[in-house]
Amino acid sequence: MSNVFVIDSNYKPLHPVHPARARLLLTQGKAAVFRRYPFTLVLKRVVEQPEVQPLRLKLDPGSKTTGIALVNDANGKVVFAAELHHRGHAIKDSLESRRTVRRGRRNRKTRYRKPRFQNRKRKKGWLPPSLESRLANILTCVARLCRYAPIEAMSQELVKFDLQLMENPDIAGVQYQQGTLQGYEVREYLLEKWERTCAYCGKQNIPLQIEHIHPRANGGTHRISNLTLACEPCNLAKGTQEIEIFLKKKPDVLKRILAQVKRPLKDAAAVNSTRFALLERLKTFGLPVECGSGGLTKYNRTTRGLPKTHWLDAACVGKSTPDVLVHKGNIPLLITATGHGRRQMCIPDKYGFPAKHKQRKKTFLGYRTGDMVKVITPKGTFEGKIAIRHRPSFRLGKVDIHPKYMRRVHQADGYEYRSKGVRNVPPHV
Repeated sequence: MSNVFVIDSNYKPLHPVHPARARLLLTQGKAAVFRRYPFTLVLKRVVEQPEVQPLRLKLDPGSKTTGIALVNDANGKVVFAAELHHRGHAIKDSLESRRTVRRGRRNRKTRYRKPRFQNRKRKKGWLPPSLESRLANILTCVARLCRYAPIEAMSQELVKFDLQLMENPDIAGVQYQQGTLQGYEVREYLLEKWERTCAYCGKQNIPLQIEHIHPRANGGTHRISNLTLACEPCNLAKGTQEIEIFLKKKPDVLKRILAQVKRPLKDAAAVNSTRFALLERLKTFGLPVECGSGGLTKYNRTTRGLPKTHWLDAACVGKSTPDVLVHKGNIPLLITATGHGRRQMCIPDKYGFPAKHKQRKKTFLGYRTGDMVKVITPKGTFEGKIAIRHRPSFRLGKVDIHPKYMRRVHQADGYEYRSKGVRNVPPHV
């Protein structure tokens, strides 16, 4: 698993330690648990001259998931790894639902305030709430890690795909695109656009080749809009035929491919829209920030023989990536943004009329919705998030638990934490 963060009694970050060392510190009474997620210990003394090895925080921002890794550049060890799952799509759906309800009320003339469209101003650098949420989630994790670990530099994957350079590889001043890295940029873009699937037969999890829709023998170009992915049998079968002739008996497949060629990458657009805003906000931490491209990340991961995961992608961001990454035994912490609940006091039904009202008090018996608790019952021991009720019967997963069996291990902070393969909630009984 990942190393354990350690701070002294003055809350100064020290070098993370192995979990076995952390257990020894707790057993000997030299430290106490300061925070559960990420697991952090606080020493009961002040360390005057700590021996600290500087760490680099690496980020691989994504539309749905962001990879996070703490790497020691000196020895290539991955000290900590995490995968942050965003809720941008949920925010967008909630805003659209609210907009639908409001417009429905206006159309029925049950609301007398006129719609406001022309009297709203947006400040410079404004981002939609779904994108702003992604930035806030990343910055929250970065700020926490900077408090618990001796971070002296950062690396961010800034450019996902450089479409202008891929469309025109001979453009002046881009010699770095003319080598091995050019192929990685193009292939990574096609894998994401065509969902790692053969465009002609739909097979997955097989070796795929870059294929020209309009054949090169007939005047086709290397432009990105003329490229797709195909397995070897389909690529050989198509040969130098035009796609209309090759798929003459499969009009549905032909229609899908021609539409897919023009389809934009929605998730890539979300990442590209926030990349520079994230970079500017990372600079406010006062640490040097290194930038890298998605093609360079894949090149680093491939040359080091690493599997594709979000946190390993983060560990491979930038030119500072060590030649050997020591990652064996690391279990990433899975962080899911859940939000802090809804602000609205009145919850409407599907027609826009009041259905129920929110409880005025957020806490009951010292607990609040979203707290991570440990439950010890005659049926077993479980951990998970609770939903409170204003009676001594809280919801954990699909079962009701009395508060007397509970012990809070982590206060609600708008995120859910778990490790891969760990079951946190009791089964339905």
